[in-house]
Amino acid sequence: MKTDRLTIAFAYLRLSREEARGGESSSITNQRSIIEAYCKQHGINLVRTFVDDGWSGGNFERPDFRNMMRQLEEGMANTVITKDLSRLGRDMGEASYYAEQFFPEHGIRYIAIADNFDTEHENIMAPFQFAMNEVYLRDGSRKVKDVLRNKRENGKYCACPPFGYKKEPTDNNHLIPDEVTAPIVQRIFDRAAAGDSSHKISDELNEDGIIPPLKYRVLYRDEFSAQGASYASDYWNHTTVKRILKNQVYLGHTLLGKSRKVSVKSKKKAKVPKQDWTVTKNTHLPLVSQDVFDRAQENMGRNTRAYQSYDHVRKSIFSGVVVCQKCGHALCSCGTVYKGEREKYWYLSCTQQRKSAPKPCSGVRIRYADLVELVRQELNALLSLTEEEMDAIVREVVGQQSNEKSRKERRRKQEKARARLGTIGKIITKLYTDNAEGRLADDRLYSMVSDLEQEADGLNEFLAETEEANPEEETQANYDRFFDLVRQYTHIEELDQETVQTFIERIEVGPKLLPDGTEKIIHRNQAYRQSVRIYYKFIGEMEGEAVRNMPQKVSI
Repeated sequence: MKTDRLTIAFAYLRLSREEARGGESSSITNQRSIIEAYCKQHGINLVRTFVDDGWSGGNFERPDFRNMMRQLEEGMANTVITKDLSRLGRDMGEASYYAEQFFPEHGIRYIAIADNFDTEHENIMAPFQFAMNEVYLRDGSRKVKDVLRNKRENGKYCACPPFGYKKEPTDNNHLIPDEVTAPIVQRIFDRAAAGDSSHKISDELNEDGIIPPLKYRVLYRDEFSAQGASYASDYWNHTTVKRILKNQVYLGHTLLGKSRKVSVKSKKKAKVPKQDWTVTKNTHLPLVSQDVFDRAQENMGRNTRAYQSYDHVRKSIFSGVVVCQKCGHALCSCGTVYKGEREKYWYLSCTQQRKSAPKPCSGVRIRYADLVELVRQELNALLSLTEEEMDAIVREVVGQQSNEKSRKERRRKQEKARARLGTIGKIITKLYTDNAEGRLADDRLYSMVSDLEQEADGLNEFLAETEEANPEEETQANYDRFFDLVRQYTHIEELDQETVQTFIERIEVGPKLLPDGTEKIIHRNQAYRQSVRIYYKFIGEMEGEAVRNMPQKVSI
C-alpha cells in the first residue's frame, strides 16, 4: 500500500539464551542485517534499534522493549519492525495484543518480515502463527527442564558456582576450587569447627578486609547491572557465614533443584521441599573434610538450641520490625536482672553498637516496656476511630497530596520532559528527511541522532521514575486496606507479636534527646525525649515525624 506518510521505524531484536545455542539463523546480527536490508529495499527510515539479548519471549517485561514502548507513546516513530513474530514475543495473548490491537489503535504500523505480517494488510494466518510460537515456548521450556534434570542426575553443576569454587575452563558443568576464595571458605569452616560463632567469624573477616561473596562476584567474576551491583555489601555478616557453613557443596556434593519457576511465563520461583532436591555425592573436589564440616555444624547450632530451651529468655514481639533510626540496623533484646526483676531492665539496643562492627553506631536504646506501651496506645487510638473520623483522615491525606507544591513542580517537570521528547521526535524526523533528500550527510546524521537519542533516554528514565497512574486513587485504596484491618479489632489489652506484624511494617527508634546543656543521663528518673516513628502496613507513617515524650523513668 502506497502512503504519503514518511515511515520512521524502530527495529526490535530479541534473542533468548536457549535460542542463541541454535546457531546464527536467529542471532542478533542476523536479525539486524535482515531488517536493515528490508528498510533499504522499501525506503523506510530506520532511526533506532532496540535489543534485548538473552531475554525470553515468555513475558514482555524486557528493558529495551519497555524503552521502545515509551518512545513510541511519545511519537518518536510510526513503525516497528521485527524479523518475525516470535521476536516480538512468544506469549500468544500478549504478542497478539500488541501486534493486532495496541499498534493499530495507536497508529503504529507493525511488520514481521519472515512471517509476512503487516498491519496494513490482512493477516489471516496470524492466530495460528501466534499459537505456534507459544507451543514453541512451552516445548522449549520442557526441553530445558529435561536437560537440566539429566545434568543434575548425572552430578553436573548447572548453576552459578558457589563462593570458593569456579567452573572448569574446559567443562562448564564441573566445579574446581577457586584459588582466591577457596582458602576463605576453609578458614570459615576451621574457625567454626574450633568453636567460633558466626558473628565472630564475620567480624574477623571484616577486620582483615576480606571481600564478601556477592561483592566478589560483582568485582571479579560475573556481570551485574548497576542496580544489581548496588545490592552488594562491602561487609560480611553472620547470615552469610551461616549460609556457607550449611552448604554441603563444600563436601564435594552437588545439590540442585532447590527452587523452580512457578510457570513457564513467570520469573518468580518457589522453594522445593528438601526431600525433593537433587543430591549427587562426590562430584567435585571437596574444600573441607566430613569431620570439620560436622564439628562446624555442631558448634553452629549449640548456642541456638540452648537459647531456645531457656523459658526465661527475653523474646521480643518486635523481632524484624524495630530498627535504629541512625544506621538502619535491627534492635535486639539486651539487659540485666536486678533483685529478680527482669522486665524493668529489658531494653532493645542497636546491634551495631559493638566496637567490632564494620561501622559502629553511636548507640540507640529504648526500654522494652516503654515501647510496648507506646505502640499499644497508638494502636488503640486507631481502633477507637469512628467511621466518620476514618473518612476524614483519608480525605485530608488525599487533599494534602493533591495540593502539595512538590506535586505541582513534578507535573511541571514531567510536562516539560514530554514536550522536549515531542520536539526531539520531530527533529529526528526532520533530520532523516533531510538525509533522504541529500541535504544532510550520513556521518552528520548519525552523530546528531545519537546525541538526541541519548537525551531522550534520560528524559524517558525521568518520566518512568516519576510517573504514577493515579496517586490519589492509590492512596485511597491503601488507606481502605489499612482501615479494613482496623475494623477487625476492638481494643488491645495486651500487645502480642501477631498484632504488631498485622498492623506495622517498621518502627524506627532514634537516640535519646536530653534537655539543653545536658550531655548524658545522670540519674535514673531524669526525663528525656526519644523519636519513635511508626510505619504502618499499606500507608506508611501516619503523621510525619513525631517526637514523642517518653514517660519518666521510675527510680529503683
